[in-house]
Amino acid sequence: MRLKFLASAAALAMMAVSSPSFADIEAAKRWIDSEFQPSTLSKDDQAKEMEWFIKAAEPFKGMEINVLSEGIPTHDYESKVLTKAFEEITGIKVNHQILGEGEVVQAVQTQMQTNRNLYDGYVNDSDLIGTHSRLQQTYNLTDMMGGNWKDVTSPTLDLDDFMGKSFTTGPDGKLYQLPDQQFANLYWFRKDWFDRADLQEKFKAKYGYDLGVPVNWSAYEDIADFFTNDVKEIDGVKIYGHMDYGKRAPDLGWRMTDAWLSMAGAGSQGEPNGIPIDEWGIRMEKGSCNPSGASVSRGGETNGPASVYAIAKWDEWLRKYAPPGAADYDFYQSLPALAQGNVAQQIFWYTAFTASMVAPKAEGNNTVDDQGNPLWRMAPSPHGPYWKEGQKVGYQDVGSWTILKSTPEDRAKAAWLYAQFVTSKTVDVKKSHVGLTFARDSTVRHESFTERAPKLGGLVEFYRSPDRVRWSPTGINVPDYPKLAQLWWQQIGDVNSGAFTPQEAMDRLASEMEQVMARMEAADKANNTYGGCGPRLSEPKDPSEWLGKADGPKAKLENEKEPGQTVAYEEIVKRWQQ
Repeated sequence: MRLKFLASAAALAMMAVSSPSFADIEAAKRWIDSEFQPSTLSKDDQAKEMEWFIKAAEPFKGMEINVLSEGIPTHDYESKVLTKAFEEITGIKVNHQILGEGEVVQAVQTQMQTNRNLYDGYVNDSDLIGTHSRLQQTYNLTDMMGGNWKDVTSPTLDLDDFMGKSFTTGPDGKLYQLPDQQFANLYWFRKDWFDRADLQEKFKAKYGYDLGVPVNWSAYEDIADFFTNDVKEIDGVKIYGHMDYGKRAPDLGWRMTDAWLSMAGAGSQGEPNGIPIDEWGIRMEKGSCNPSGASVSRGGETNGPASVYAIAKWDEWLRKYAPPGAADYDFYQSLPALAQGNVAQQIFWYTAFTASMVAPKAEGNNTVDDQGNPLWRMAPSPHGPYWKEGQKVGYQDVGSWTILKSTPEDRAKAAWLYAQFVTSKTVDVKKSHVGLTFARDSTVRHESFTERAPKLGGLVEFYRSPDRVRWSPTGINVPDYPKLAQLWWQQIGDVNSGAFTPQEAMDRLASEMEQVMARMEAADKANNTYGGCGPRLSEPKDPSEWLGKADGPKAKLENEKEPGQTVAYEEIVKRWQQ
């Protein structure tokens, strides 16, 4: 999610010196020499891969297609640099438009609803896998690669090299989306402050355990309070123990659906998503494709004690420990605030921010030293008191190429060629150095990232570890992501404004989701809209029949403030490296 960034200076310089050329191997070699380094392929193998693209694109030479993605450094690079390379090499012109994430989801939804070909391809979050696999309005890539698109499917695509492939595969075992980039939601902290002996001594004297990476929310809260109210100032600057955002806007909804409830402990055990209750609190029985409810009265957990606790803590911490004004920030304002260098930690931080957080000090980034080394590190986010071993551990965004059936097949084929080009081994290492959102295993293991790893605060270690697929996107319990996601921010925003308590807001949210799901159920029964996999809401029961029962929503804990627990950052890195 979720920010619009400019392309790198190097990329812009490339644009300035490259002039339009004809589509042939000489153009490809020129790009290989001047831009597509480093690569996991030798220059000869890069040229061979490009030769295939040139030949496969012959029938589409001179065509102009339109694709859409949200604005992060990775997609800006594609839009400003790789489109130019693709046109010169293949003769296909691509208008790669950049919009906010909400607008991308809206465009996808509009095209699905109207069957009008608005765009020929989208980089659409894999959070919609439950939607795409049910509505069947998305080209099934598995079948197309083995069928009508066989002639435009690269022999060097190497699907098994894509780390997020499992997240873009539907319940039918078919691939619906091709990963382009992915980034995780991790914990961020100022390691230089945490390492100070005087602060370690003061923290342990007050709380009785070591200042370190928090394992649970109790420790995170203690650390937030410590830096805000005990340390107060570092080098003459007022500091805070927490950063977040709370503006009543669509990105606040994603802030919560991106596994915040499950981080607190809502949902059932099961990875990558809970079974039968997922990270949204939606219930769908094992072996079924029909969601049966979101409220506790239907066996869901959207308004259960763990979910209410999650929202209450978000609101409390934002008010007590974050810099003034943070409650009025949206997603887009929260990053520059963190870069000011006056925040000790952030529990909910997307690694898509890494490209900006490694900017030099001269550009106003106060979280690196004079040599550009990060003063911060990333680590696994802590879990709340309701969390149990075996539950979902955290969220990961997997932006993936998605081509809708309302796109004419010739345009769909050209878009498929572009999707493969921008994720090809020829370009992927360089693209990943710009955007720092890895999609290929071979890329993250490339020697150039071994060299760069110390400058990236743990990003490379994370993506070389098994944790890279334990952090997972929204799962298949969510039957129609665009319809349901838009309900969240309005209810959560009412908590921040003080209009409703966390319990009232989550009760309203669960009720509204079930109203929408009831309409989806009716449409599925009448018209097979969701292929028979739409919701089938169960009869509501007294919440006492569900709370605390096996495979049910968790009952309220008498004590939600468990003892704080931390771990040394070095232990986390050691585990990742093993």
